Amino acid sequence: MVKVQAQHNYYVYFVTNKAKTVLYVGMTNNLKDRLYYHNNPEPYSKSFTHKYRFKYLVYYEHFFDVEDAIAREKQLKRWRREKKDKLIKSFNPTLKFLNDAV
Repeated sequence: MVKVQAQHNYYVYFVTNKAKTVLYVGMTNNLKDRLYYHNNPEPYSKSFTHKYRFKYLVYYEHFFDVEDAIAREKQLKRWRREKKDKLIKSFNPTLKFLNDAV
């Protein structure tokens, strides 16, 4: 008997602040909900993303396997800023905020 594996969705993404000066890379299984929480943090939150006001999606990748998504997130976190910027611009040349696109 062949076991059929359910298909799941995972996203590796970059969010930035309004001035686009700082980047945050994350991984989630629900990009829309994650963006909501970046934009509506808990009151008095001391989180890194709240402190730097990471609210604006500029890049994302879609995965079906959680292990692939985790590996990619770890890889991107090790990259230098210049390499991240090049990747983002290849996907989103004008650095448009993509929050409404997901």
